[in-house]
Amino acid sequence: MKGIILAGGTGSRLAPLTRVTNKHLLPVFNRPMIYYPIATLKNAGITDILVVSGRGHVGHLLELLGSGRRFGVKFSYEVQEEPGGIAQALGLAEAYVDNDKVVVILGDNIIVDNVGTAVKDFEKQPSGAKIFLKETKYPQSLGIAEIDGDRIVNIEEKPKKPKSNLAVIGLYMYDSSVFKVVKTLKPSKRGELEITDVNNHFIKESVMTYSVLQGWWGDGGESFESLLEAGQLVANTIKETGHDPWCTD
Repeated sequence: MKGIILAGGTGSRLAPLTRVTNKHLLPVFNRPMIYYPIATLKNAGITDILVVSGRGHVGHLLELLGSGRRFGVKFSYEVQEEPGGIAQALGLAEAYVDNDKVVVILGDNIIVDNVGTAVKDFEKQPSGAKIFLKETKYPQSLGIAEIDGDRIVNIEEKPKKPKSNLAVIGLYMYDSSVFKVVKTLKPSKRGELEITDVNNHFIKESVMTYSVLQGWWGDGGESFESLLEAGQLVANTIKETGHDPWCTD
């Protein structure tokens, strides 16, 4: 199975820190932000990884990450010419993924759980997609899953009246049909191709499964507050457990 880290975007919510660098290179406690999704993929057994970033930044990521040998993985790189949304960035990986299945993670998402079991479950899944959910105190600010029994019936972005408190985090698994889905999308009001539209397609086709994270989840790129909170969560985890679950070397 292939892996993709999406590390593009303008990082405008973290300006002026991001005026001269990619937000995924900002520090979260003791390492660059992008090290965390690398560790998530590696710990789940994914070692063939494509890094997608924007013009002006992909060179910085290449300088930092190199071939991946130091991390025990193999990196490839793709350039997103201009910001067009998560789904648009995913679409750039079609040739890389070919007919394989793929695990996609956003470069600013920090996850303490080892998702290896869920990845193995998806490998056995005949087709479709799998997403990860996490309980949140702020459902009006995130993409929220509506659950009926053991099925997801819809995902709604920033709902005024949330159907649950289960947020869809930035970690997704797809079979290769996802690239056909991306090609059918139309830009949202933001002018972007939305990953929620991709996920709702698989939900309507009844080929979407999900896992609920047990440990904490942080979004280091959402705001200055979330960046600070993510660093504190990492530091506390290492201190309290005496173990660094994101160590890759």
